[in-house]
Amino acid sequence: MSEKDIRFKPEKKRIIGHEGWQPLALALVIGTVGGFVFNWLRMPLAWMLGACVFSTVAAFLGLRVGMRVRLRQGMIIILGVLLGSGFTPELLQRLGEWAVSLCVLTGMTMTGATLCYAWLRRVTDWDKVTCYFAAMPGGLNDMTIMGGAMGGDERSIALAHALRILTVVLTIPIWYRLVNGAQTSVLTMVHGPTGNDWKDYAVLIACGVIGAVAGRLLRLPASFMMGPMIVSAIAHLGGLTSSQPPGFLVAAAQVVVGTGIGCRFVGANFDRLHKEMAASIGAAFILIACAVGFAEITHALTGLNLDATVLSYAPGGFAEMSLIGLALGIEIAMVATHHLFRLFLIIITGPIVFRTILRRARR
Repeated sequence: MSEKDIRFKPEKKRIIGHEGWQPLALALVIGTVGGFVFNWLRMPLAWMLGACVFSTVAAFLGLRVGMRVRLRQGMIIILGVLLGSGFTPELLQRLGEWAVSLCVLTGMTMTGATLCYAWLRRVTDWDKVTCYFAAMPGGLNDMTIMGGAMGGDERSIALAHALRILTVVLTIPIWYRLVNGAQTSVLTMVHGPTGNDWKDYAVLIACGVIGAVAGRLLRLPASFMMGPMIVSAIAHLGGLTSSQPPGFLVAAAQVVVGTGIGCRFVGANFDRLHKEMAASIGAAFILIACAVGFAEITHALTGLNLDATVLSYAPGGFAEMSLIGLALGIEIAMVATHHLFRLFLIIITGPIVFRTILRRARR
């Protein structure tokens, strides 16, 4: 398989990895086994982390695994509803406390992107456009699409972002497990099926359906996560329900999301791509170091919880970082607000900076 065949594609496609029901079934089985193993090891976010690791290994071994984007989107809707349940009036009253943190996050985003751009230009043979969009600390699908439209290499951009998410998802939970002894699972933080009545289920389903439709119509970034999360937050803040999705659905959603991350590496030839992969992983660690460093600054300035600030600044995916925050008992409203802010910041300013600076430099 040539490098052009590598399937690092934005999620406007129907399939991640191999097509067909058999690759999907195999991927889900492998992901579920990984979830069980990591749950047995008492890892934070065990079901997503285990599925991610096992499916990534399967992809590199050449197994025919694949994930349907619609299935992943459906599970992300469930996670969006779950995350929305973490918004409470008490947390929203603290929005004013996050103003300084959001300003620091802006500086961190610019600093991290600049350092990663310089790093990728130095250690890869990618052109400036590809390096620029690969260096952004967020927005896998959006940066891949924008970068390709502006002349960059979609495969390389998607590779860098997929490895960024994989590196962060593997690093942060394991760090908290080994250093802080964190063992909390998302399943222990949600009510089982007996905790909800039919009214609760009706509200939760409505949040998911209305939120997904509204998110798509409004063209929100990460619409299948953000739309349901916003509607669910409104429902919980308004007192319509205090319930959460059942634990088994949360576990299933984590397995699907984690497996989807691993399936992005289908077709990747480590022998051919090891230099690009090493460069992308290095860029991910640069962003992690920036997140920790700027979190220390924010902690010193505001007194905000350091763990919550690190997770709010961590350069992982919106869904993945929010789930890790939930699993570790960190304020979901703070983590989600910061990641949404950074996502909007990157999507809005990224193309503008590219047009005004890099294109002018190229001329």
